[in-house]
Amino acid sequence: MSLSIRPASPADADTITSHRRSMFFDMGHRDEAELDAMCVAFRPWLRAKIETGEYLAWLAIAPDGSVAAGAGLWLMDWPPHMIGPGSRRGNILNVYTRPDCRRQGLARRLIQTALDWCRRERIRSVILHASDDGRRLYQTMGFQPTNEMRITLDAR
Repeated sequence: MSLSIRPASPADADTITSHRRSMFFDMGHRDEAELDAMCVAFRPWLRAKIETGEYLAWLAIAPDGSVAAGAGLWLMDWPPHMIGPGSRRGNILNVYTRPDCRRQGLARRLIQTALDWCRRERIRSVILHASDDGRRLYQTMGFQPTNEMRITLDAR
């Protein structure tokens, strides 16, 4: 199947939101109400970030015009650091491929497109959070595990 890659626009916010929901569902998050609430909150955030240029995305388009896969890049404001002296850090997220289009190299092409953009823009530090299924792909592309830790605080 011959697919093309194109940049996403604000008009693609619903598709990207759907991909995000499907991505989390595939990773085992099955609470429909939580997924719906996430989408309701994510969609306006996404539209605003796309419009300001802080969120970029690329979509793999099938010959029939449908979206087969997508990947996003959030340009995070970040203090200068030894691993990246610039004021931005790339955060790749919302990587999703439709089940019928998997194992064709689409995620790799999309991630490579994002990394090429980062190189051109001199963004040296790029992070992502890998699913179990995606970890091997990212490692083959040069991503290394880091020391990041997380805590989720109660909303008191």
